[in-house]
Amino acid sequence: MNDTIIKTLSETTDISEKQITATLKLLEEGCTIPFIARYRKELTNNLDEEQIKLINDEYKRNLNLLERKESVIALIDEKGLLTDELKKEIMASTKLTEVEDIYRPFKEKKKTKASEAIKLGLEPLAKKIMSFPTTGNIESLASGYNMEVNIAIENASYIIAEWISDNAYYRKWIRGFIYNTGIIKTKAKKNMQDETKTYEMYYDFSENVKYLKHYRCLAINRAEKEKVITVNIDFDIDKVTEHLENKIIKNKDSFVVDIVKNAIKDALKRLIIPSVEREIRNEITEKSEEKAIKTFGKNLENLLLTRPIKGRVVLGFDPAFRTGCKLAVIDEQGNLLEVKVIYPNEPKNDIIGSTKTLRELIDKYNIKLIAIGNGTASRESEAFVAEAIKGLDVKYIIVSEAGASIYSASKLAIEEFPDLTVEKRSAISIGRRVQDPLSELVKIDAKSIGVGEYQYDVNQHNLTEALDYSVMSIVNKVGVNLNTASRSILKYISGMNKKAIDGIMDFKSKNNFINRESLLKVKGITEKIYEQAIGFLRVPNSTNPLDNTGIHPENYKDTEKILEYLNLKIEDIRETHFKETLENANAKNIADNNNINIFVVESILKELKNPGLDPRDELEMPLLKSDVLKIEDLTVGMSLEGTVRNVASFGAFVDIGLKNDALIHISKLSKNFVKDPSDIVSVGDIIKCYVDKIDLEKKQVSLSVVKN
Repeated sequence: MNDTIIKTLSETTDISEKQITATLKLLEEGCTIPFIARYRKELTNNLDEEQIKLINDEYKRNLNLLERKESVIALIDEKGLLTDELKKEIMASTKLTEVEDIYRPFKEKKKTKASEAIKLGLEPLAKKIMSFPTTGNIESLASGYNMEVNIAIENASYIIAEWISDNAYYRKWIRGFIYNTGIIKTKAKKNMQDETKTYEMYYDFSENVKYLKHYRCLAINRAEKEKVITVNIDFDIDKVTEHLENKIIKNKDSFVVDIVKNAIKDALKRLIIPSVEREIRNEITEKSEEKAIKTFGKNLENLLLTRPIKGRVVLGFDPAFRTGCKLAVIDEQGNLLEVKVIYPNEPKNDIIGSTKTLRELIDKYNIKLIAIGNGTASRESEAFVAEAIKGLDVKYIIVSEAGASIYSASKLAIEEFPDLTVEKRSAISIGRRVQDPLSELVKIDAKSIGVGEYQYDVNQHNLTEALDYSVMSIVNKVGVNLNTASRSILKYISGMNKKAIDGIMDFKSKNNFINRESLLKVKGITEKIYEQAIGFLRVPNSTNPLDNTGIHPENYKDTEKILEYLNLKIEDIRETHFKETLENANAKNIADNNNINIFVVESILKELKNPGLDPRDELEMPLLKSDVLKIEDLTVGMSLEGTVRNVASFGAFVDIGLKNDALIHISKLSKNFVKDPSDIVSVGDIIKCYVDKIDLEKKQVSLSVVKN
């Protein structure tokens, strides 16, 4: 571990050096972030997952920066040009661009105008010019180089321009000036193709570089890539030129002043501005991507935490036109009972036959809930279902089917249902998404779940890494039943690897886990894997009730001490008096009297109060419906309830039952200023809202949380 980096991290994160050191040590030992956050609170002094991840990411970033600094120092030293001052300057740099700026003059360059001029022996002339002589003239200064004076001056100027371009101070100042004062401008290209006018607002657009919204940056990048617009940064070049002249020209009375001024202009136009503009755009793009990825991750976490509707037989309904709607009846445990196909929509319009089949399934399996996918023909199918269930004690729910088709064609789906078509597997997935959204969604590549913004415009490696972390965080937060857990969900459990998962699945094909300890008998489960994973795995049928809690087996003895201190028996864990006693217990007194860390005591008490609790059960129940809504039914000011399907930086998209989700613009999310929509709403929220605008021609509705 690097003490300097730890000290810097502590100063920038407001986390103590002791906490950072303890966290890094645990990470080095192979502990996962969820494990550290849940079970090593006494070592980190109660750091949460977000803080631990920040330490992990920032330490790695600073370590990479340090490695580059040391590499640059070594490269300069090899040339015999390293000074103490230069080394100090490199080590003080806080950004990679600053390090590269310092290294620029020492880099081996490809063929340039300056390098060719140096080959011609004109470097001495360039140095003479930069000494700003006041005696003599240009002719005498540039004579003796076996070429015409004007050619010698021109080539020497190329050397001077490169010297100016290689100056780290100049580049840093110019970069800062353009970033702080520059205006990014976009214009539509001649003969460009944008039939749907997707990028219309960028046909003639301008905004301050430093205030450019991240979603606009990504949209501009995409439009530029698709050759719809041109992009440039407008700034006061005269001020930049004046700044350099004041810094570079030592004697304004010299006869070479105009030569140097021209070299400055050449350096700016040919060497500095193009690369600095690229660097600035790369920097704002990187920041924009980080923001977009963070938004996607947050939306994904909220979606994965959607409350499951447990204990019901569900009918999964995959809508379609020509090929028919696929129906899959799923029992309370997610097992397939029956599959049917009906044709209530175009072109067959078999309403009578489809209604008969649907009602027969409802009667046969006592179905109370129908899950309708929100893809093609969804609203037409919703209208059919709403009519078909009239008079019955049945509700329906619209379910996002993003990624269902990808899962349905996957190797995993084929292994689960080898005899079914892709569409029928999709209906099963839609039904299961209501019963246990987390277990079903982990089977799908997170990028295909459809709760992101500009997800194809960001660094795909970074996106995948961030989304995998989001899924891992939620899976471990919720915990899984070891006996029913799929391979898909086990891969996100803390500490698990392929060998361990293979061992678990093989064991389960022959036996049931009777307790947590039996996991140690599984091939591929090492002591380290057991330590990292077991706290997040549940065995509800175990004779030890603690095996169905988030209490780690390493804390079972501490739990026994706490129960003995409170005069409670573990067998009474479901009794009212047990919970009441825990509610009134003083964690600090327990910790002090039993020599147990206070954070450990608090965690144990929390788990004992609600053994086996699924944190999702405390969330709002999804919105169930029995009738359909048409856009013609709406009036401005009407009050509605809807489900938040996606949260973007400019607002939230809400499913109110229409073909297209309605938008609540960021300005309509609150009476007060809203910096980030995710501060107000989350994916999966059921919200009350009001109709703000209706566009019948475009079939678009705008909503507001605030009543006008």
